[in-house]
Amino acid sequence: MKRFDRHKMPLHFKLLWYFLIFGIVILIVLWVFQTFFLSSFYTATKSSQVKKYASAIAESIKQNKNVKETIENVANYNSLSVYVYDSTSLFSLKYYCEYDSPSTSLDLEYHDIYSYYKKARDNGGKFMDVTSNYSKEMSKIILPNNEFSNGANSKIEWFTKSSNKVQNMVYADIISLENSTECFLIVTSSITPLGNTVEIIRGQLCIVSIVFVLLAIIISLYASRKIARPISMTNKAAKELAKKNYDVNFEGTGYLEVEELNETLNYAKTELAATEKLQKELIANISHDLRTPLTMITGYGEVMRDLPDENTPENIQIIIDEASRLSNLVNDLLDLSKLQSGAIQPEKTKFCLTDSINNIFARYAKLKEQDGYNIIFESSENVFVFADELKISQVVYNLVNNAINYSGEDKTVIVKQKIEDKKVIIEVTDHGEGIPPEKLEYIWDRYYKVDKEHKRGVIGSGLGLSIVKSILDAHNAHYGVRSKLGEGSTFWFELNVAGVRKTDKNRPSK
Repeated sequence: MKRFDRHKMPLHFKLLWYFLIFGIVILIVLWVFQTFFLSSFYTATKSSQVKKYASAIAESIKQNKNVKETIENVANYNSLSVYVYDSTSLFSLKYYCEYDSPSTSLDLEYHDIYSYYKKARDNGGKFMDVTSNYSKEMSKIILPNNEFSNGANSKIEWFTKSSNKVQNMVYADIISLENSTECFLIVTSSITPLGNTVEIIRGQLCIVSIVFVLLAIIISLYASRKIARPISMTNKAAKELAKKNYDVNFEGTGYLEVEELNETLNYAKTELAATEKLQKELIANISHDLRTPLTMITGYGEVMRDLPDENTPENIQIIIDEASRLSNLVNDLLDLSKLQSGAIQPEKTKFCLTDSINNIFARYAKLKEQDGYNIIFESSENVFVFADELKISQVVYNLVNNAINYSGEDKTVIVKQKIEDKKVIIEVTDHGEGIPPEKLEYIWDRYYKVDKEHKRGVIGSGLGLSIVKSILDAHNAHYGVRSKLGEGSTFWFELNVAGVRKTDKNRPSK
């Protein structure tokens, strides 16, 4: 039984928790805002609005355009009280209108007006303040002149029913006019008490909170399952892939990242299937190449043991050749393993690549003579490179061997040396059957056979191209192959030129 670990809980549970925590945080923020910041936010908003409306009135007074209409419209629409005084004439009232609640309006006395004017002047011409006031809720009573009048000629009297503390927003602005006079503008607006409003909002917020939590749970469950489901499908398919079931398909969809992951895993599945297939072919091919020389060595040895007359130099030479082939195969496998693991690093020196290729061609004299191969080396100058001479010679040798093994009926192999953009390019061309385009990328793999028919090569161990690839990768050299079906193939690689020396004879070497 697996032990539950909260740090390793399923993805949909984690997403559920994250959604719920996010929802709870939002609710907490709403409650904190309503409880602690609603009043200050309301006051700041009200202050900004009063400033904006007062600025519109002041601009109208400065330009002396539709002053009364502007004041009436702004004050009426926004429930303001507006007072305009002539500050050069003992603050005589030029115009006023009161659209604020009468019970909360300010009773401005002369000393109040002067006090606001002084504060505005000390503050650069403008002043904003919040003042406290007591609102009077008025009630009326009708008193008849006599008890038989039935209300005719009755007298109405007002009396104070109750008194509540209220706040008013006061904005004062000193306005300079073109005729060297100035006006003093006072705009007031009552701040609505928020006690009852807050209670109503809190009641609604309680209901909203309950509904929100329920919706958050439902949406979280749905969203978490929807998000986690494609990942679960991918995980399930990955487990099948781990069991080497290469028929599995990664089809989880839902969002871009999962689709990209599935595309990558489908590609990895294809590559793993191809690698396993090549691995099986490699084992079969190596087994074949090991078994053939061992069988021949054992067979000839037994014949020579049982039949003294068969103990001839020719039979002994066959045993030696097969033993050498077996030794070369084992050595190539070891070299390839070391190259691919990085255990062997190139020892670079400056040497003549042209002379090195000519020395390699001397090894093929017997092959030319006995089997009729035509191996041509075309070069017009001696080229020097900075590389590992032994490893680069092995590259050329393996490429030529590969061309010989797959040469056409003309048994011709052409090696060309040319210089382009301070690079020396070596091309090895055969006139064989060629390689299909879809199989070009696999030919560098160990023991990969285009025709899938494993046969003993004329020369080499069957690992030549893999060794070529590993050596050239270690030199950071560019290489590749061009091929056309029915016309043959050209393998090439390039190295940086370290020097050039003209040859005495400008003709191909054969």
